[in-house]
This record gives sequence, C-alpha cells and structure tokens, in this order.
Amino acid sequence: MNATVDPRRKEKVNRYKAPQAQGQNGSGTGNEDLTPDYMNILGMIFSMCGLMMKLKWCAWFALYCSCISFASSRVSDDAKQVLSSFMLSVSAVVMSYLQNPAPMTPPWVSSS
Repeated sequence: MNATVDPRRKEKVNRYKAPQAQGQNGSGTGNEDLTPDYMNILGMIFSMCGLMMKLKWCAWFALYCSCISFASSRVSDDAKQVLSSFMLSVSAVVMSYLQNPAPMTPPWVSSS
C-alpha cells in the first residue's frame, strides 16, 4: 500500500455553515429573552423611587428585580450594568433603613 495516498475525496467535502436563526436579517433580535433587561430597568427605576421618596417597599422590590436580572443574565451581557443596578438597589435598601429604622409597613396598610 502506498502511504501517500489520501483516501478522502475532496469533491465530497461539504464545508459547515452555521444555520441562521430567524429574525437575524437586521430587522430584530428574533427570539432573544429580554427578561434580564426589563428587570434591570425596573430595578433602577424602583431604586431611584426608594432613594428619592424614601419608600422601603420600592427599595426591596428593586433588590428583587436586580437579583432576577443577575440570575437570568447571559454571559455576553455587560457585567458592569448588572452590578451597578444591584449596588444601586442595595444602597436604596440601606439608605431607606438608615433614614428611618422602623419596620416597613406595606403600602396597602392604612396608617390610621
């Protein structure tokens, strides 16, 4: 047998082409999950409401949204944005309790 003969047939080789997902024709993001992005925005909004209006339940809800955003974020996401949202919500909780250390009253309970 001749050791220099290559048994592979070059005319039968098909180069692999990755299948294109639907929606990647430049018009949209397709079936991408936007939950981390929405939770990140909600967390920042509620953090600001908790800081500015001194509402403890807003601060806690911001922390909840930030945890969901962190837990469901992708590896390719910007870690700085997720971390800043998380730190903003933690600071909203801490500041709301530093300003008023009394236990939180839910918004649906009347103060009278």
